[in-house]
Amino acid sequence: MKKDIHPTYYPEAKVICACGNTWTTGSTLPEIRTDICSKCHPFYTGEQRIVDTEGQVDRFMKKLQAREEYLAEQKKRAEERVSPTRPIADLELGSRVESALAEAGITEVGQILERLETGEAALLEIKGFGRKSLADLKKALRRLGYSLPEAAEQISV
Repeated sequence: MKKDIHPTYYPEAKVICACGNTWTTGSTLPEIRTDICSKCHPFYTGEQRIVDTEGQVDRFMKKLQAREEYLAEQKKRAEERVSPTRPIADLELGSRVESALAEAGITEVGQILERLETGEAALLEIKGFGRKSLADLKKALRRLGYSLPEAAEQISV
């Protein structure tokens, strides 16, 4: 064997666990510190506890929290998308149709939906608002995710 290449061996090395348990063993280190031993390990004790030495549980919980925040944000966006207080300008119907609706006192999508509950005639009575405008309005509402009232789905001549 070569001389001076082997580490120093300590036959009475002290091992100290985080739970307070200590014992001696042979090692190349004079003192060893460990997080878990046979006195506190869940397999040997029968306890139901999580041994998280590398922070895996914390990382998982952070990911879970981020996912919940993301889902809440998506839900909030979806609710805002079909909000009845949304302005008519967001429908991009054109300036002539928007001005006709504004003259009739309709500035929000909720007001249009209320009128559509009674039928198409309520909107067709507005000066400057015809069948093409009504068809474009319905397309825009469906595209944005609004559900039209049943009376608005029936075509009246």
